[in-house]
Amino acid sequence: MAGQAVLVVSFGTSHLDTLEKTIQPIEWDIAGRMTGRVQRRAFTSGMILRKLERRDGLHIDDVPQALSRLAAEGFDDVVLQPTHIMNGDEYDKLAAQTEPFREKFVRLAIGRPLLTTVQDYKVTAQALLQVLPTRETDTALVFMGHGTEHFANPAYCQLEYVFHDLGRTDVLVGTVEGYPGVEEVLHRLDERPGVKKVVLYPLMVVAGDHAKNDLAGDEPDSWKSRIAARGYDVKCVLSGLGEYPGIREVFVRHAEEAE
Repeated sequence: MAGQAVLVVSFGTSHLDTLEKTIQPIEWDIAGRMTGRVQRRAFTSGMILRKLERRDGLHIDDVPQALSRLAAEGFDDVVLQPTHIMNGDEYDKLAAQTEPFREKFVRLAIGRPLLTTVQDYKVTAQALLQVLPTRETDTALVFMGHGTEHFANPAYCQLEYVFHDLGRTDVLVGTVEGYPGVEEVLHRLDERPGVKKVVLYPLMVVAGDHAKNDLAGDEPDSWKSRIAARGYDVKCVLSGLGEYPGIREVFVRHAEEAE
């Protein structure tokens, strides 16, 4: 029997507390707007999938498994919506895994990651400004993204430019594994002699290992420790992007617009 489905694909997380606060609400919001479709979940990280199965006995499909299951169950119209931040390595892997399944469905549409078009950057920045505190001359707000060697990495710099164009030059964006890194963030802070306080936020859908350890950990090489060592008063807000309604709305809209 033919049917419609929406498959929400995330990198994944082994932290079940943040999964329930971030990925699950995105899935629910998409399902709530695409009411004629059965909603399914898939993760792209094999490491996380294996850990969840081994530690918790929790099986979550990867993308080929999820699409094979939908085809076997007779679905012929599938929207696949990633919760990835940008069109990087994980999105490329997702697209490659999806391509062989196109002939199994009458329609298989893929939605955009969070940051794709210029308008996406503007809407994302505006959504974050709705939950950020108002600007204070002695405070900088710093987002930490993952970062990548993929050529899409400049997305982080572009997002910072958009914040500045919206009048929020107090917002800085850095990455754990790309450019700009924590050294560049420290340099940007040095350029703002009036700043005495720094609030750190993860620029990731989930607040998992990177947020809890690399951003807010007590080790001397964490962002919190390194910035505090420069004399700043540092506060961490460990909320994943999936906790913010405005960000979830971007993913919902991308699912509705999937081609």
